[in-house]
Amino acid sequence: EITGNKTSVGMASSDVKPKSVSHAKKWSEEIENLYRFQHAGYRDEIEYKQVKQVAMVDRWPETGYVKKLQRRDNTFYYYNRQRECDDKEVHKVKIYAY
Repeated sequence: EITGNKTSVGMASSDVKPKSVSHAKKWSEEIENLYRFQHAGYRDEIEYKQVKQVAMVDRWPETGYVKKLQRRDNTFYYYNRQRECDDKEVHKVKIYAY
């Protein structure tokens, strides 16, 4: 029997799979960060931390947006401190539910 909360799963479990997926309807700060993770080739922050085995993600202190991500081929993406996800791109962002 496994008990505990979802946040303790973290990096210990490498097989956390989303239960459902939906598309974003309007921009928000959460959507901005999901856009950046998906641009770099990951579902979201959970998958990024599992694959790259990191505890923290580099973020801009002013906005909280993701600052730098390492792709699967070990090259880096660097993001601006301002919004990068245009309104026409919002509908492409996937929101995963666990």
